[in-house]
Amino acid sequence: MNRPANNVLLIEDESKIRRFLRAGFELQGYSVIEAENATDGLKAATFSAPDLIILDLNLPDIHGAEVLERIRSWSNVPVIILSIVSGEDEKVRLLQAGADDYVVKPFGMAELLARSEAALRRYFKSATENPVVVAGPLSVDLVTRTVSLNKHPIRLTRKEYRLLHILATHVGLVVTHDQLLKDIWSGNQRDNIQYLRILVRKLRQKIESDPNRPRLLVTESGVGYRLQARFEDIAAD
Repeated sequence: MNRPANNVLLIEDESKIRRFLRAGFELQGYSVIEAENATDGLKAATFSAPDLIILDLNLPDIHGAEVLERIRSWSNVPVIILSIVSGEDEKVRLLQAGADDYVVKPFGMAELLARSEAALRRYFKSATENPVVVAGPLSVDLVTRTVSLNKHPIRLTRKEYRLLHILATHVGLVVTHDQLLKDIWSGNQRDNIQYLRILVRKLRQKIESDPNRPRLLVTESGVGYRLQARFEDIAAD
């Protein structure tokens, strides 16, 4: 089964390096978002909800250290710094400021991919205490991005997985309509709850034994949705 792609945001002003990074990440199944300056990168980090950010320090408009500080004010998404500076003091300063790793240019793509996988694994393990979320017969591996039902793998679209991923990282808790719309869509679609209802219906068709009486992905009327921590018999709203 092809796994849904992790979303990686590349904030890098040099087009040649962006092309190099895009090619390497896409070969490993990542979905890539590009930003050529800090301003566009911060917008993409806000609206595209990336799983990983690769951040160059020497950007034309805002220094990468300030970009990191702004991201850390509202998000714990893994951030890997790229820099031509190899000094230990600089590395320590940025790691203490919240960077997950620091890679010195020039670098090999294999090394960066390995560091990216490690950062994602740490992030998802920290967020859930266990990178595998289990809800009744449903199992979601947040690191490998694989989903199984009754131990059989199931195929999800990118948006279906994104919805399930958000609910799984908040398993047992209600996630509001507004939060889901913001994290899954951008543009005008962010304000249209009907898109969310359609997506929930499609996901239920794949994970529920009876989509009309959901026991896993349940509705909290007027608020949002919840992935049940325990497998209970709760009717649809």
